[in-house]
Amino acid sequence: MITGIAHACYIVSDLDRAIGFYRDVLGLTEAFDFRNDQGERLGVYLHVGGRNFIELFQGNLAERAQGQSYAHLCLEVDDLEATVAALRERGAQVSDPALGGDQSWQAWLSDPDGNRIELHHYTGNSRQAPWLR
Repeated sequence: MITGIAHACYIVSDLDRAIGFYRDVLGLTEAFDFRNDQGERLGVYLHVGGRNFIELFQGNLAERAQGQSYAHLCLEVDDLEATVAALRERGAQVSDPALGGDQSWQAWLSDPDGNRIELHHYTGNSRQAPWLR
C-alpha cells in the first residue's frame, strides 16, 4: 500500500548550484551523497521534513525524457507569509501569496534549472482538509 511521497528526483545542469538553492535558499538539509567509484559526487538526497526528500542528480537537461509531464513540486509550509519573506531575504524570487482554487494559500518560485515549486499552506476551508491528519 502506498503511504506517502518518498521523494521527487530532478536532473540538474549544475549540482553545486542546485544544492546551494535547495539547501541555502529553501533551507533543506543534505542527508547523503551519491558517489561513483572514483568518489565523485553524482547526486544528493535532501531532507524536506518528516519522511520526505528531494533527490538531485547532475546530468544533461537535453537528455531528459521526451514528453515528460512533470509540472511542479509542491512543498507544504507552516506559515506562508513568513516563508515567502525568509526566501526573499535569501535572494529567491517568490510570487505573492494567493488563495488557490482548492482554498489553500500558495506562492510560487523556480529552482536554478527552471523547475517550478509551489509553496502550499492549508486552511480550514482547504478542499484537502478531510484527508489531513
